[in-house]
Amino acid sequence: MFSPEVVDMEFLIERNPATEWRRFRTARLEALGDAPDSFGRTLADEEEKPDSMWIDRSQDVNVAQFVALRKEDGKCIGIVVGSPISKQDGIAGLFSMWVAPEARGMKVGHALVEKVKDWAIEERIFTKILLDVNDLNVAAIKLYKNCGFIPTGKIGSMPPPREYISEHELCYTIVPEL
Repeated sequence: MFSPEVVDMEFLIERNPATEWRRFRTARLEALGDAPDSFGRTLADEEEKPDSMWIDRSQDVNVAQFVALRKEDGKCIGIVVGSPISKQDGIAGLFSMWVAPEARGMKVGHALVEKVKDWAIEERIFTKILLDVNDLNVAAIKLYKNCGFIPTGKIGSMPPPREYISEHELCYTIVPEL
């Protein structure tokens, strides 16, 4: 649970280098264990994946894996992925967003989302970023709204075995610089 005594956590956001695939894997598995209803995949599914899959993911130049690291000790306290959904249509996706419980409320999530937005803008081929959010995840909905994402009107459900949980799609439109 979030510790109210922590009021000023210093952290940095960096693109996770391919050599640090284990760090991303560890954080991803921690995220799935902490918030299973926030992700399309399950902890059991991801734990079964071979190391080669995690290495391949980390080496994909089209995918940007970002980590939030606590400055004090380098502990990974958050992750997010930016990835093309359709380069042809200029659509990127924001996936695997997670902040460790002890870092929630410290602007880590906001910094991670902004990093994906920066990545999408720097790629110069995207006009929007899409994401799906669990309708019950009020904190995430508020975060995305504060970062400029708006509902598209598309509503779906989580994949099995959590198809009873509804989610909706949000969009951030990238405005080209003049």
